[in-house]
Amino acid sequence: MKKSLLSLLLILSFTPFYAQETITVNTEKVWRVNFLNPATELELPTGEYSTFSSAIGIGYNGGYPDLTYGGNGFIYIISPFVDIQQKWFYNLNKRISKNKTIDNNSGNFVALRFITRGNSIAENVSRTSDFDFAVGPTWGIQRKYGENFHLLVDIGPQYYFDTNGNGNVWPLMIQLNLGFDLRKK
Repeated sequence: MKKSLLSLLLILSFTPFYAQETITVNTEKVWRVNFLNPATELELPTGEYSTFSSAIGIGYNGGYPDLTYGGNGFIYIISPFVDIQQKWFYNLNKRISKNKTIDNNSGNFVALRFITRGNSIAENVSRTSDFDFAVGPTWGIQRKYGENFHLLVDIGPQYYFDTNGNGNVWPLMIQLNLGFDLRKK
């Protein structure tokens, strides 16, 4: 009994020291301006390890096979878009333990992404509908470099569809964003 009580007292006496070593991880609210596909983006924390991001802009995209026809060679559609993602970061503690930054939500993540495009501003194909949508899981990384440079790359399959009921699966969608974080520490 005395040994058990002594052991318990020793464990409890070290608990405050351990608590001081634990680093609290929190995601941050970040405003961004992306310039590869021009957009304004807001990323909001939804938990310690998760964020919700929404972007609105005008950008380039190719055509989905079942939603476009015509056109030769390099296919392009330039149109307004809305891009929404729920991100779950899984390596923030590991980055901290290696003395790497997690500022502006720098980390690796898995996400559920939804994107929609509106009426085309310019295109070299015909679309089955003025609006199309895509949804799917992604895996990605985002990093802050320097004071405010932002890089995001994500990849994953998507189910795409239009307002007329046409749709299919695109096996591998890649997104690349370069821009600037407007929020500074």
